[in-house]
Amino acid sequence: MHLMKILALESSCDETAAAVVEDGRKILSSVVASQVEEHKLYGGVVPEIASRRHCEAVVPVTQKALEDANLTLADVDAIGVTYAPGLIGALLVGVNFAKGLAMASGKPLVPVHHLRGHVAANYLTSPELTPPFLCLVVSGGHTHIVQVADYTKITVLGQTRDDAAGEAFDKAARAMGMPYPGGIELDETAEGGDEKAFHLPRPHVDGSLYDFSFSGLKTAVINLIHNADQRGETLSIPDLAASYRCAVVDCLECNFVRAAEDTGAKTLVLAGGVSANRLLRRRLTHTCAERGWGFFCPALPLCGDNAAMIGSQAYYEFLAGHTAGNDLNARSEMPMEENN
Repeated sequence: MHLMKILALESSCDETAAAVVEDGRKILSSVVASQVEEHKLYGGVVPEIASRRHCEAVVPVTQKALEDANLTLADVDAIGVTYAPGLIGALLVGVNFAKGLAMASGKPLVPVHHLRGHVAANYLTSPELTPPFLCLVVSGGHTHIVQVADYTKITVLGQTRDDAAGEAFDKAARAMGMPYPGGIELDETAEGGDEKAFHLPRPHVDGSLYDFSFSGLKTAVINLIHNADQRGETLSIPDLAASYRCAVVDCLECNFVRAAEDTGAKTLVLAGGVSANRLLRRRLTHTCAERGWGFFCPALPLCGDNAAMIGSQAYYEFLAGHTAGNDLNARSEMPMEENN
């Protein structure tokens, strides 16, 4: 029986990644070149720099992924690539390189939606997981509650109206004096704090039970810090981080559980960069265990951007007939429901 091997590329933000994945479930290799240290200097991702670094890294990263898998380009069955959403210049590097590889090798080209890739990270961590399930996708740029009816049939039930959860963590962390990317440091700092020390709002969106809004919460923390500064008071950063993290996780958990109850979902899945958040993982693990629901979240190395998750989703997109020609273009924004 032939096992399908897909070479996948990911370049939507500040990680240049390549991987080889077998039958959507097994990682044969996964290589990630991160630019975090360089973007730290500027307190955030600089799109122009990100695109240039992708240009420099895409060839060596792809070569290493093939080498680590003991394969040549001739041995793979298809080329998968993230084509939306993300930084347009960054995406274009991966898309154009993948098009070149597909053209040169005669292999099919499979375009993958970045957020669908994050969902698929769970198929690599938990091979027993199959749709249907309800998924909370939380990352720096996106916060969605989605119904995954099938591998390529996805319905968005709710999403953020303003800041994404990851963005809200990063911006609050910066206000607390933490270096970029602040979300990770905020999570660590919060482990040593009292989450009841500060009273913070739990914003909700009127008339939309599953939508999120984090900008008011972020503003509340920034105002709290400024007011303390003006009065010459010193705030406990661990307590503030813990209180803020608790407020964000409360909002995420509340809507996610409500959506599960309303749709009758028995399997809940977490995906995206913020799925590495310790409190969020603990809370959902506990809540699902209490209610007898199945709960899945990606292994920590697969929470952030990587190409293995793109290779996994590419397998299912390929089986559904979603391939592309030489006219494939990158898109900075695109709904998760849309099939290329």
